[in-house]
Amino acid sequence: MKLGFVSAILGDLNFDELMAYAAEEGFDCVELMCWPLEASNRRYAGVTHLDVAKLDDAQAARVRDRCQSLGVSISGLGYYPNPLHPDPEHRRRVVDHLKKVIEAAPRVGVKVVNTFVGRDWKRSIPENWPAFDEIWPGLVAFAEGRGVRLGIENCPMLFTHDEWPGGANLAVSPAVWRTMFEKIPSAAWGLNFDPSHLIFQDIDIPKALRAFGARLVHVHAKDTRIDRAKLDDVGNLGLGWHVPKIPGLGDVDWSAFFAALTDVGYNGPVCIEVEDRAYEGSLADRKRALRQSKRYLENFVV
Repeated sequence: MKLGFVSAILGDLNFDELMAYAAEEGFDCVELMCWPLEASNRRYAGVTHLDVAKLDDAQAARVRDRCQSLGVSISGLGYYPNPLHPDPEHRRRVVDHLKKVIEAAPRVGVKVVNTFVGRDWKRSIPENWPAFDEIWPGLVAFAEGRGVRLGIENCPMLFTHDEWPGGANLAVSPAVWRTMFEKIPSAAWGLNFDPSHLIFQDIDIPKALRAFGARLVHVHAKDTRIDRAKLDDVGNLGLGWHVPKIPGLGDVDWSAFFAALTDVGYNGPVCIEVEDRAYEGSLADRKRALRQSKRYLENFVV
């Protein structure tokens, strides 16, 4: 396995600075964020370390050369919008940009693009399948035709009352994943598996890994701590009781997690994703979060 990190937490660094930092700290790879150059009010969204809309042959060659010279690979290109948003114009805009990310990947020597399936959060899971059937078979075929695999992250995107009650991402559980892959059996897509999102759903993480090991495209390393006092106060239908933490400071059993990864033969990237507010005070704090996470995960990935 290769140990890396998601670039969103270092949005104040440009591409060269980002990759130099990764090399200095001994990371193997980086998941590079590719949001469009526009304002975003969502945490960790809107970060652009590769502007796919303006990527030309010279820039693509420079990215490849920079990675080779530093010995740091790009684990995948990342763009996490809502392709099943209830607003048709929003859907069209994000799908168009996602296609640009997919097209950019092979040009910079990358075979993986990570994203969300999306969801109309005011509709049930069954009510979302018609939109899924309209959008995703074509997107998967588009990626497959370019030699790119899509890694779908399993984050429910349910953090505020704006996403209540369903969350803004459909691909949250093994039952949904099973249906997704039955509908579109192509090997050109699979899971960008993040264990933290299964903790508060009370889903057995190693069991899910073993069931879907053949579908692993990419892995995120993020932890979650259950705030028992908050949960006792608002109940499991409330919000704010699952708290993102860096690996080792939450409730993920990382030993069992990596045991399952090795059992299914996964040998791809494991990228630290920092969304821990305790480390957001400064750039130095965010770098410290990555350094501390790396030191902890090296118990399992060397």
